[in-house]
Amino acid sequence: MARFVIDAPTLLCLANDEVVVHADHQLVAPNAIRSDAMQLLLNDVRRGLRTDKDVLDTHERITRLKIRLLGDRVSRGLAWRIAIEQDWGTLRDAEYAAITRLQADAFVTIDARRAAKVARVARVAPLEVLIAS
Repeated sequence: MARFVIDAPTLLCLANDEVVVHADHQLVAPNAIRSDAMQLLLNDVRRGLRTDKDVLDTHERITRLKIRLLGDRVSRGLAWRIAIEQDWGTLRDAEYAAITRLQADAFVTIDARRAAKVARVARVAPLEVLIAS
């Protein structure tokens, strides 16, 4: 079984497109991923890009996706060290990198900026690796 870390934009992409993740893959993410995804949805509502009903439907699809949420002391400690070593201004990207290094085969994101940043310290893979054929 391959394990892949995903971020909130990727989680929304999977939910919006109703992507079926390959049965041999497990998704993992920091504890905050669902809150981050809801924040992105709220931003969309405020910009007029989604309705409340759209958000509720998307939220339902998000909750059906099986994701192992992580945030233990070891991953938080590694995230801290990565952020310090890389001189990153926040811990969010470092959390994805840390969990990837500790628990997964690669980090998958649709965010090119985040992919480039995390690629400096952890393996990154394209979205297509998740998709069941």
